[in-house]
Amino acid sequence: MMNNKAAPPTSTAANHVLVSEEMRAAVSGGVRYEKRPARNPDGEPVAGLYNAWITLDNPGQLNSYTTQMVKGVILAFRAASVARDVVAVVFTGAGDRAFCTGGNTKEYAEYYAGKPQEYRAYMRLFNDMVSAILACDKPVICRVNGMRIAGGQEIGMACDFSIAQDLARFGQAGPKHGSAPIGGSTDFLPVLIGSERAMSAGVLCEPFSAHEALAIGMITDTVPALKVDGKFVPNPLVELRRTHDEWGRPAFGKPKTGADLAAGRELLQRGTIDLSLLDAKVEELCTKLLYMFPDCTTKTLEEFRKPKLEAWNRNKENSRAWLALNMMTEARAGFRAFNEGTKETGREVDFIQLRRALAANAPWTDELTESIQPGARSA
Repeated sequence: MMNNKAAPPTSTAANHVLVSEEMRAAVSGGVRYEKRPARNPDGEPVAGLYNAWITLDNPGQLNSYTTQMVKGVILAFRAASVARDVVAVVFTGAGDRAFCTGGNTKEYAEYYAGKPQEYRAYMRLFNDMVSAILACDKPVICRVNGMRIAGGQEIGMACDFSIAQDLARFGQAGPKHGSAPIGGSTDFLPVLIGSERAMSAGVLCEPFSAHEALAIGMITDTVPALKVDGKFVPNPLVELRRTHDEWGRPAFGKPKTGADLAAGRELLQRGTIDLSLLDAKVEELCTKLLYMFPDCTTKTLEEFRKPKLEAWNRNKENSRAWLALNMMTEARAGFRAFNEGTKETGREVDFIQLRRALAANAPWTDELTESIQPGARSA
């Protein structure tokens, strides 16, 4: 039954909203903010209480965030944080392919590359976005509806909980594409999974599955999203038995190989993506949070966030400065390669050519940048 008891009489409340709803909507640039009814354990709406859903709505570019979208995320989290009727925040992406794949590389390549002062200003906004998540007075749930890569991984790890559909992939892209994962990953990964695993994830940029993310303690829970013949089946592309590889290393959650991988791909092609279990699991967590003292919950969040916050606040300004200067060299080359490359040419620079040029003391010129682009290999 719905809980429609009348609320106690209230006095006029001060307005702590940073900007009006109309202004926030006008500058959101592809970020949706909506309040959905909170639900009791029977799944029925609770009158007068809500969960705020913040959605990155740029599915055509895998929900990568543009400068305008970063502004929208900041304002949305500020609005949710001060909303007295909001229980929890759900942070997600549109569609079923990606939660977020990081900054918009088209914008990076075509506007910010070669403009360190502009990128430094952009990184102020990015830092404020991460800080807005970490400072939210409400619990923040990352609803991982697809890939959580690069900067998407960083804003996802800033959240308090992560619930993922099990086809989602996680990982970094920095050193592979001309940057360093210092927008949060170097701060958060050691806290979440330990320094050695963090080093491997951040330096090698090798993606890992939702099941592996759960096994190493990076996310809260995962649910199937693939439906075959009307039934949900777990991710068929990864090993889900408690086995070990030929070297004795745990294989759980690692990609399948050979005939097993081929069979998994065939099953994937037969099925359809259904995120209803993901939504149910997210709602279940929101309901659990509903039945907690709000101030005690906020204080508990603040205490558990401290290790991430301390690392983040210690490093974010130095990181901003370095990332800005890097737009003159490796980022300029790497983002262009990713933006302009094709399936045929690849989307990475010619690393051998680059290392040979730098070993010969070549300066970072336009000519060097051009010579290592994917298309230059076959020119």
